[in-house]
Amino acid sequence: MTRRVLLSLFAILACLALGVGTLGCAKSTDLKSLTVDEVATRIAAHDGKTYVFDNNPKDRFEKSHVPGAKWLDYDNVTAADLPADKGATLVFYCASEL
Repeated sequence: MTRRVLLSLFAILACLALGVGTLGCAKSTDLKSLTVDEVATRIAAHDGKTYVFDNNPKDRFEKSHVPGAKWLDYDNVTAADLPADKGATLVFYCASEL
């Protein structure tokens, strides 16, 4: 796996662990942590149950993103942007500083 992908996955997990992915909402106790290796394994498995979303500005996403990630405009996310499967694992990441 390339260094960029590993660093991106690390950033995803750091954001999730710190609650950044909630965009300021209260941290839910239902959120589970995943290691970089767990996310990478799920992405590589194409399990159909793991979805990765990039919440960076569009130009940053176009320059680089986690393979398979879908870009979402964090100000305009709707239910239609997310998978219908309520049991799916959703991974959100951004490169914003805390």
